[in-house]
Amino acid sequence: MTGTVRDPQEILSGVFGYSDFRGEQEAIIRHVVAGGDAVVLMPTGGGKSLCYQIPAIAREGTGIVLSPLVALMHDQVMALRLAGVSAAALNSSLAPEERRAVEAAYLDGELDVLYLAPEQLSAPGTVEFLKRGKIALFAIDEAHCVSQWGHDFRPDYLRLGALATEWPDVPRIALTATATPETHREITERLHLGEARHFVSSFDRANIRYQIVPKQNARAQLLSFVKGEHAGEAGIVYALSRKRVEQTAAALRDAGVDAVAYHAGLPADVRLNAQTRFLREDGVVVVATIAFGMGIDKPDVRFVAHIDLPKSVEGYYQETGRAGRDGAPSEAWLAYGLADVVQQRQFIDSGDGDQATRANQTRHLDHMLALCESVTCRRRYLLNYFGELDAPENCGNCDVCIDPPKLWDATIPSQMLLSTVIRTQNERGRTYAAGQHIDVLRGVGSERVTQMRLDELSTWNIGAEWSVAQWRGVVRHLVAVGLLEARGEWGVLWPSEAAKPVLRGEEQVLMREEVMSRASASGGGSRLGGTKRSAAAADLTPEQAEVFERLRLWRAAEAKEQGVPGYVVFGDATLAALAAHQPTSDEALLAINGIGQVKLERYGEAVLRVLAGE
Repeated sequence: MTGTVRDPQEILSGVFGYSDFRGEQEAIIRHVVAGGDAVVLMPTGGGKSLCYQIPAIAREGTGIVLSPLVALMHDQVMALRLAGVSAAALNSSLAPEERRAVEAAYLDGELDVLYLAPEQLSAPGTVEFLKRGKIALFAIDEAHCVSQWGHDFRPDYLRLGALATEWPDVPRIALTATATPETHREITERLHLGEARHFVSSFDRANIRYQIVPKQNARAQLLSFVKGEHAGEAGIVYALSRKRVEQTAAALRDAGVDAVAYHAGLPADVRLNAQTRFLREDGVVVVATIAFGMGIDKPDVRFVAHIDLPKSVEGYYQETGRAGRDGAPSEAWLAYGLADVVQQRQFIDSGDGDQATRANQTRHLDHMLALCESVTCRRRYLLNYFGELDAPENCGNCDVCIDPPKLWDATIPSQMLLSTVIRTQNERGRTYAAGQHIDVLRGVGSERVTQMRLDELSTWNIGAEWSVAQWRGVVRHLVAVGLLEARGEWGVLWPSEAAKPVLRGEEQVLMREEVMSRASASGGGSRLGGTKRSAAAADLTPEQAEVFERLRLWRAAEAKEQGVPGYVVFGDATLAALAAHQPTSDEALLAINGIGQVKLERYGEAVLRVLAGE
């Protein structure tokens, strides 16, 4: 669209249907509209998209959005079009005639927003093509992908620094929801944004409740969590292997949960069907590898569960951030155990990376383990990790704060275990995995034990009072805090330098009392107790809830007819507001957040009929 600069406030209300900006949105938008560069760090669900969409509409020319995934492009283009914005995408999914139509629309100045993949920009002829049109701004989404030492590095992002040279007078805005201070610096340097203004919002997602449980039977624990606390609600379950994804999805289906599997090894049509069902239907749970999720804009995901340990805090934060984008209460649930630690160490040791890469991967994993073993507020740890050092000590919305763990002095069993590991090395010249050391401590005989003369060690049978599960908890904790290392293919245990002060009695080892509790740990679906947190519509009266359900049925039919996800029509928060206020006129509809002029014209009459019970 060409012409004079439009007012951002008018676009916010007239196009997107919101009366007020959130946080620093207005400052960011007005800075970019005026031609300034910006680096924006804002949590998922904080409204990043509007920070470049509104300037793209307001400024003369077309806003070029560089986004890493086709799924994100498609959904955002459809949402913009339904709001009356001229938007399109150029990507590999387009047929030749569709591509020609998009290119012609761009050259004719008819597009407000054009989405491109970063690799598309480096394709032959793309720069020359873009220079033939008028560009309003460049938006670099998921900008953390430029960090070579980050968790989601993509080489194509390194080429985006050239935008500053090719288009020196076009404002650029780089945005991400996951950036440590180091990644923030890399974004600034590699994208040549040294003169940019930086907007750093709090990474806190206060509506997400964090919970990490000891892994006993991950599948049974997951079923208990999903069916007990999130029955009929949309969620994402992450697993590391494709086989585990398919088995878990099947187990959920067998238990009556509407679940689909998603991983890169499935046929394209199966993946598309799984993603489409998750986005467009209510209450679908997708079980996936980390190949799923970036760019998924579904606002009503009520939980994200991990049945395997994430590789980094950044990855964990980004994945859990896909829950509760609508601001309603949601949960991040993780089950983790010793096998997870050993498996991740093996992945690193057997990887193709050089020594520096393995060291970086180990550093990321160590931070993730520290989060899992933390006896202080989970949210505080996450915020500190991302550079927010003034976070409160108690968030009131994580398992540690809701049900504070009791600490137990585990120095003596830690010394027993460390001594056993050292004695097998010194006296038998061998190293063993956790199981053999636990057998020694518990005095469990076997042919292998006799052959290796492990029953002659001085630590034989000194820990018989504790179960295998309890000892594995001690092993897990010592590996997590760096007193033991799990090396090689078999995860053999090896004491670190940090273990020496513990063995000498100079340092104490504190761990959660639950590790050595004799109470059954077969559950683990949830340890938080209390009533289930309400979602977007749960605070409505019974009469209002009936109206909400009528609106949901209407939305589902409308979305199916248009071939778009339901939230692209209206989000749950908008439906809940409609049910609560039950407007009876066009003017009253415009006062509801999420209803702009175009959506009023498109849906207003139908919504008023639903509200009237017709």
